[in-house]
Amino acid sequence: GGTSLKDSPCVSCGACASTCPSGAIDDKTVLLLGVPERFTRTTCPYCGVGCELDVGVKGGRITQILPALDSPVNKGHACVKGRYAWGFLDAPDRVTRPLIRKDGVLSSASWDEAIGFVAGRLKDILAARGPSAVGVLGSSRSTNEENYVAQKFARVVLGTNNVDCCARVCHAPTAHAMAGLFGTGAATSSYDDLERARTILVCGANATENHPVVGARIRQAARRGTSLIVIDPRRIELAAEATIHLATRPGTNVALLQAMAHVILREGLADEEFLRERVVDVEQFRTALAESTPERVSAICHVPVDRIVAAARLYATAKPGLIVHGLGATEHRQGSDGVAALSDLALLTGNVGKPGSGVNPLRGQNNVQGSAHMGCEPSRLTGYVPIAKGKAAHEALWGSTLPAERGRDLMEMIDAAGQGALSALWCMGYDVAQTNPHRQATIAALKKLELLVVQDLFVTETAAEAAHVVIPAAASFEKDGTFMNAERRVSRVRAAVSPPTSDCRPDWVPLAEVARALGHGEQFAWHNVEQIWDEIRVAWPPGQGMAYRRLEQHGLQWPCPDEGHPGSTLLHGETFSMGKTTRLAFERFTETPEHVSEQYPFLLVTGRTLHAFNAGTMTGRTKNLELRPTDVLDIHPVDAGRLGIDDGAHVRITSARGEVELPARLTTEVHPGELFTTFHDVKARVNDLTGDVRDTATHTPEYKVTAVALAPVGARG
Repeated sequence: GGTSLKDSPCVSCGACASTCPSGAIDDKTVLLLGVPERFTRTTCPYCGVGCELDVGVKGGRITQILPALDSPVNKGHACVKGRYAWGFLDAPDRVTRPLIRKDGVLSSASWDEAIGFVAGRLKDILAARGPSAVGVLGSSRSTNEENYVAQKFARVVLGTNNVDCCARVCHAPTAHAMAGLFGTGAATSSYDDLERARTILVCGANATENHPVVGARIRQAARRGTSLIVIDPRRIELAAEATIHLATRPGTNVALLQAMAHVILREGLADEEFLRERVVDVEQFRTALAESTPERVSAICHVPVDRIVAAARLYATAKPGLIVHGLGATEHRQGSDGVAALSDLALLTGNVGKPGSGVNPLRGQNNVQGSAHMGCEPSRLTGYVPIAKGKAAHEALWGSTLPAERGRDLMEMIDAAGQGALSALWCMGYDVAQTNPHRQATIAALKKLELLVVQDLFVTETAAEAAHVVIPAAASFEKDGTFMNAERRVSRVRAAVSPPTSDCRPDWVPLAEVARALGHGEQFAWHNVEQIWDEIRVAWPPGQGMAYRRLEQHGLQWPCPDEGHPGSTLLHGETFSMGKTTRLAFERFTETPEHVSEQYPFLLVTGRTLHAFNAGTMTGRTKNLELRPTDVLDIHPVDAGRLGIDDGAHVRITSARGEVELPARLTTEVHPGELFTTFHDVKARVNDLTGDVRDTATHTPEYKVTAVALAPVGARG
């Protein structure tokens, strides 16, 4: 009668099985499915850390996954998702044949029938409505090669820049803000700089749950004496390790960060030499910050003045300092401004371009960095190059005239579909209906499309609700290619097993076949993914040195402009990507329109958990579901007591958009008046609650602030 591991602090990473000297502990799957006959090295399909994994196979099935001991990324570690969440490959509801909706029902079809159907519908829509009426969504779960083909298909075959990916709903503000200040919308340093930093500032990143391998390194650094500043409304695990925890009110990051900048300038803590050499218009920035005093901002963000001042002093003086941020920084009305404010802190203190310093986003999906970088972005081409700058080179490479005007982003495409201005959408590996905010409005918009193509492993909510065609896909364990992780590392993806049927093909294949059916066969005539990658290297000069043979051992970090280049672990040492100097960014803090009221007195924050991943398409079909069967609502005991809510009881959460029911978890990790839940359970449908407020620069939805009401199930009014 001991305590179950499920009720212990164990995070189910499997490290005990890997390190047990006697072999008494082993993975249960080895006992059930057999000792692997061979191992294949690949890259994890979950978060953006990019862990290398050794996939063990027996009889054509995965029986064990081990973390790569020699990997510079994960150094022999993995999390419960990367090591154990692969059972979805054999899920009984896997899509193994194309489906076409006939008389309202998705019915099996042949591969040729599906390709012909899609090509015919696209041809008719283009003829009747033109290129502005069609769009393509790439996927952060797909490889670089597949995303490159998707955006090339949109621009060459469909003639539109209506192409995007799910970076739009997570880290588009990161890329936008960092490209504006540094010239490059990506991490300025590497994971290894966590061990070199004297101070780590973590803003809006619950790393121990969402990026566990990096989160563990941050925790270890703190325990070795590195100063740790955590900015998060919740008392996350890293807050317990923090030197200073700034528990800011949801939606007020910009005010808090600008107050820290104010303190740094007011107290003479800025790196004046760095500012003289690398930053212009500093005095204008100082003037703009005049009202951002910690005394004024404390009342806005609910953080004591002394903590704001202490955090600013610590970051500015205990150098080098490294900033790590996540979706808690980006998914706000001022998400781009928040990332810019973080970057301002780094520039003010000279914490850029030196070992142990920098601004490093923790990207949420395995290839969210790569999907946008490959050109799945409505205003940028391969290499995240603006259309105007890269258009001529791409036209010469592709032998096609490209559209010049900016296309619609993901959110604008859904808006346009609802308004009847978008008629066709090809959606690759992204469950729009489950993931986008204001779920019911999203589904209503999708249902107005004349053609919705869903390319996925399963009949997702998007497919079930609105798809005209579902094309079966190959999972990352079943195909070859590359991913790009959060530290700019391009790593190999290798097939360890075969797809369940010959119709489950890599995502680039149906795109190329439809392109051929529409008369563009010569421009899509690759025979394998290495040929696609070699074309990418031509389109993207900073990646020209990354030949496949050079990626075999642990990958390379870009820029890597030629085959003699070792890759780049650190950026902006002498210059920024756009030149020697940059200027600080300032946008005045404004309150989000999503605020508490008498009708909706609570603020809800949504996020992720250790055991599940995003919309649950993959982890929801694995044994991980036993560890976290459904989403739960975190509520402070004071609020629960006032409302008569017991731990584990079901509660009704209501917003201006809809209502959901969840079991409650009483915890002091949240403040009174604030709630937290995840969005992994398709049955819970948490995004029925989230709203229409978006980042002003990138249209990224404000998932981190939703005004809601709360009541026990059974209570009304």
